Amino acid sequence: MTALVAQLRILIFLYARISEDPREQRRGVGRQMKDLRRWAADDLGGEIAGEWTENDVSAHTGEERPEYDAMMAAALAAARQPGVRVIIGAYHPSRLWRRRVERAQAIEDLRAVKAFVAFESGGYFNMAKASDRSQLANLGESDTAESEVKSERVARAALERAEEGRANGPVAYGWRRVYEHDDAGRVIGFRDVEHLEQAAVVREIVKRLLSGDSVIAVTLDLNERGIPAPGAGQKRKRRALGQTEDGQRWSKSSVKKIAARKVNVAIRSYKGADYPAAWPALISEEQHARITDLFAERAGGSERPGQRMHLLSWGEVCTCGPCGGPISVAMRGNSKRGIKRPTYVCAEKGCVGRNEEALDRHIESIAVEILADPEAADIFKGDTSGALAAIERAEALRLRQSEAADDYADGAITREMMRRITQKLSRQIEEARAEARRLQPIDLTALDGLMGEQAREKWPALTVQQKRRALEALKFRARIHPSSRRGPGFDHTTVELGWHGRELPS
Repeated sequence: MTALVAQLRILIFLYARISEDPREQRRGVGRQMKDLRRWAADDLGGEIAGEWTENDVSAHTGEERPEYDAMMAAALAAARQPGVRVIIGAYHPSRLWRRRVERAQAIEDLRAVKAFVAFESGGYFNMAKASDRSQLANLGESDTAESEVKSERVARAALERAEEGRANGPVAYGWRRVYEHDDAGRVIGFRDVEHLEQAAVVREIVKRLLSGDSVIAVTLDLNERGIPAPGAGQKRKRRALGQTEDGQRWSKSSVKKIAARKVNVAIRSYKGADYPAAWPALISEEQHARITDLFAERAGGSERPGQRMHLLSWGEVCTCGPCGGPISVAMRGNSKRGIKRPTYVCAEKGCVGRNEEALDRHIESIAVEILADPEAADIFKGDTSGALAAIERAEALRLRQSEAADDYADGAITREMMRRITQKLSRQIEEARAEARRLQPIDLTALDGLMGEQAREKWPALTVQQKRRALEALKFRARIHPSSRRGPGFDHTTVELGWHGRELPS
């Protein structure tokens, strides 16, 4: 027996963790590991097989803990080797586990390999013994209860802040925080007010997207101009691919998030419920509704606005007169003479065709005349309530779609039920969006700076995307009919036109 004990190899696996370290100073885990090394050498008398640390990581919320997973995998593998005793060492049970499920699974795994668990604060447990496992589970239950009570208290405080419209956490991009102090200089509250430079960036992003710019174009421009992204200068646990060390660069996702946030219209959200916020709005509710609908349309459709190269292809702006189908672009002409030019054609049946350059020039000249009307701004004003109601209905239907997907994932409904629900709701969503487009007055945001005589000067400088967005805002419609005339020249009489206030005949 003495010989067997002498041959036993003791391997110690040290793990340190701290839940919150917003400044990433790592002093907490550093102190823990330093104390653990000293304790292991003095009290455990084994060989330190490895050290694992996790900084600013919670064990209660279910957040991923890759270092913990690696430590457990290494300890279990070592414990399966003959002649090896494994001891997992930590400062306190709460450093290893906070959740019941995770603790129970770990205890069972360690029991299977006859490992040990020890804590610098006190306690040495043999996982092969039922009494030790029971003691460790009971000890951990106190930590879990403490975390749950704290979590409930924090959640109640968060709900109270939401109901009062107060911000939760750091100030959002677009605002700055002003602190309130008592006579002794102690902070007693705060309020968020508009940050002039950042708020201007938020408004610019929303305005440009509504004017037809793609998310990619806006992202590239912000980075070329050197405008710092949200969170610039702050250290992060993880950096996106291509992001700088200090987080200065914008990404497509950050541009979309900034544009689509409810906080932009002074709405505070908490657990799916919305509350009026205490901070000032940066954009109008109408702009926010348009942005929401814009992203929803792009997510659910096949067209990719950011890559548009042709002004009139696809969509509702230009359609085939005989069959009502969409218009695409193809190369047409005399192949024998080697002359082929981009041509708008009926995408479905080939009913009609028009020279792209000539048709664009004709449509654009009419659009400029409409915009140059001195009374354009007054003509295009209208009531947005009906369109907003339709947009809200579409969003509510989309949420029902998402809930149905959750029900299917939970097994509450069958695949066939899910298919039928999705089809029906998709049809209703498209109908609601179509109604919103029909009821929507002219999108003055997309036409900002284009109304009046300045339209003649500014229109040529617009991108294809911006021109298309302006046509959509005008509710411009063109139908191409077959031409009976042969030979060169553009026959404008075969192009039927309509726009806001002058609709095409049905």
